Amino acid sequence: MMSSGTSTDSPSFRPWQVFTVTALLGATAAIVVTKPSDVIVLVLICLTVGSAGLVGLMTYRTLRPLTQKEHRETATMAGSRTRAAVEREKTLVLRSIKELEFDRAMGKVSDRDFDEMGRRLRERALRLMKQLDVTAVDFHALIERELGKRLADSGESTIPAVSLTGLVCGACQTENDRDASFCKGCGTSLSMGEA
Repeated sequence: MMSSGTSTDSPSFRPWQVFTVTALLGATAAIVVTKPSDVIVLVLICLTVGSAGLVGLMTYRTLRPLTQKEHRETATMAGSRTRAAVEREKTLVLRSIKELEFDRAMGKVSDRDFDEMGRRLRERALRLMKQLDVTAVDFHALIERELGKRLADSGESTIPAVSLTGLVCGACQTENDRDASFCKGCGTSLSMGEA
């Protein structure tokens, strides 16, 4: 039995897969049509069609960003360890910028070298900061809000939900402090078990 992680329900092929299959089919068709008698000719046909597929893929990857209306480089965080690694790298880059400024002040680095290296380090630091600005989805709060909304719609319970940061009002879905007695959004009582 296949797990959901190994499901074959992917919506479509990836571009490299399409070009690989096309190149294989093209090589097969070329061999069937030409029926080469020599092995060297067979290898050259396969290499030519494979090269054409690779050129097609590279052309596609080059032109695709130009044809999209909004092409943004998305930075995704894979997990807390990745975030920690990016934080560490950002700290090192910022430290390198400070050391470069100190070396320039001490006369160890020329202005031209300082401008070039400083520009590269600042660009790297900016990329890292953008990557760190990607906010991770707080699934716990999202699930609690959705459950609170469904319970409020069904009228089953008016007990306020407790999120990771505080109480969520059942009436207006406003998140309040854990020790709050009344909702700061609508004034409803947040006492457990009261309406």
